[in-house]
Amino acid sequence: MPETPTEKSAVAKFALIIVCLGSIIVPIGMASVNIAIPDLAADLQANATMVSWLPTLFILSSVIFMLPAGKLADNYGRKRIYAYGLALNAFSSFMCGLGTTIEWVLFWRFVQGAAAAMIFGTGVAIITSVTPSQKRGAALGITAACVYVGLTVAPAAGGWLTELWGWRSVFFFQVPIVIALLVLIKMRLSGEWKNEQKTKYDWWGTGIFAVFSCSLVYGLSILPSIFGVMVLALSAISLGLFILHQSRSRRPLIRVQMFRESRVFSMSLSTSLLMYASNFPLVFLMSLYLQYVKDLSPSHAGQVILVQALSMAIMAPLSGKLADRFQPRLVATLGCVIVACGLLVLSMMNMQTSVTYIACSLLLIGVGFGLFSTPNNNAIMGGVKPSEVGVASASMNLSRTIGNLFGMSLVNLMVHYYLGDAQFTQQQNPELIHTVEMALKMSLAFVVVACVISAFRGISSAD
Repeated sequence: MPETPTEKSAVAKFALIIVCLGSIIVPIGMASVNIAIPDLAADLQANATMVSWLPTLFILSSVIFMLPAGKLADNYGRKRIYAYGLALNAFSSFMCGLGTTIEWVLFWRFVQGAAAAMIFGTGVAIITSVTPSQKRGAALGITAACVYVGLTVAPAAGGWLTELWGWRSVFFFQVPIVIALLVLIKMRLSGEWKNEQKTKYDWWGTGIFAVFSCSLVYGLSILPSIFGVMVLALSAISLGLFILHQSRSRRPLIRVQMFRESRVFSMSLSTSLLMYASNFPLVFLMSLYLQYVKDLSPSHAGQVILVQALSMAIMAPLSGKLADRFQPRLVATLGCVIVACGLLVLSMMNMQTSVTYIACSLLLIGVGFGLFSTPNNNAIMGGVKPSEVGVASASMNLSRTIGNLFGMSLVNLMVHYYLGDAQFTQQQNPELIHTVEMALKMSLAFVVVACVISAFRGISSAD
């Protein structure tokens, strides 16, 4: 590592640039697919249930591999794992674009989710490793803003690419960009950040956690059958075994004691899980609603949906600065309340609701989420020891991805119950509307609980 303050500052700035570029590219590849789903489904003749697994498998894989990625980054280097994740993301995207069956695409989306875990599980850890604590909030705010920039560009980019070159281009376009970023990392980003001593990897813990995640998703998707209940029971048992194993392991993937040592850390993670569970299904549902019910083109639907992400991108840097000056708890709780108001307004929509009404609702949700995310992340990262920032970063992203997974799994259940194996057509619009209404009520309930937890989490060391 550089020894002079000037060299350290230069590395910190360039590391921030690299992480920010990755934080833009990966969300574009993740979210733009949602706009291409109707064309992809028609081309591959995929039914509603299969289509709903496209975002779910991506998130499931991210959940399974998030903690392992953070632990491997602490042991072998955060920059190394980050670069490997970028490379795997490019390869799996290319393979998705070659798909001739929905099963092929679903498999490579799972691989792409593992790549995203390696990227998001280490990016924030790199920033935390090289940035002084008094500037961490602003740096995390910039990083969060870049994620939202990617999410902002994604709907419009997905719509335009789908209309111009078909759904496969949504996967192909990011490959050369990622390759260029890898070359930039190799040539310009010097140094590495990892723990001085390697710790033995916990493969048993990884396996138990994978069983928990897979059984949770699959069990929810086949409710209310008896077998679904049995699979969910297996999920609960495996979660208990994972917690017990981690508490007794000498080399755990995550120290469960961290949750008892810091109330702010544990409650901030809980708030994050609930907020992302409420938000992640929105793009998927709004894409279907706008294209099937409102009969918008992919590009027009993308432009409506980008309103939410654009407002997030604008608010995230501001909330980062506010988190450096005021209690992150207060700023984050305000954001939760605004999101709840936006979801309440959006939950009143029906088949006759105007596009303008929907866009305004999404704008309100985006403003609130932008205020929430960065202060909450700052509170999480400020609640752990410096030697555990990799695991804390992975835990932060794990709470986000588990929230995404849980929310999307419940939406999968609703799609399976109301639409089943039918292909998406305008004849299914009443069932689709009912699915959207139920999902929005679920999201609102999650956010109300998040507001309460956020308000009573206490004052963190980041304050």
